[in-house]
Amino acid sequence: MKRAYTDEHAQSGVHAALPEIETWPSQYEDYEIEIVMPEFTSVCPKTSLPDFGKIVLRYVPAGRCLELKSYKMYLNAYRELGIFQENVVNRVLRDVVKAAKPKVATVVGEFTPRGGLSTIVTATWSRKRGKR
Repeated sequence: MKRAYTDEHAQSGVHAALPEIETWPSQYEDYEIEIVMPEFTSVCPKTSLPDFGKIVLRYVPAGRCLELKSYKMYLNAYRELGIFQENVVNRVLRDVVKAAKPKVATVVGEFTPRGGLSTIVTATWSRKRGKR
């Protein structure tokens, strides 16, 4: 009998403690920043197998920019974290918005194929909509 997905699987990693993303004051207005993590790794909470992919963050600062080393350490903390790919993307977006309070932000997770299927997850937040 196959093991069913549980609420614990679905919520795994969503509220886990992760390193703080630091910011610094932006000196300019109305420009976009793109940060790419080409070797992202997390763990499937059901199978405990590693998930590999690329995380792309695009955001328009509203006074604060992400400090890159702290963002890298934040993303690296997912290496041992059991969390679904969809939750990774939404969690990264939530934490970036909380840290930098940008005008708009989009996170794209492009995960490598497993079992013949690849996954691309996109989540967007903007001040106009106030949600993803």
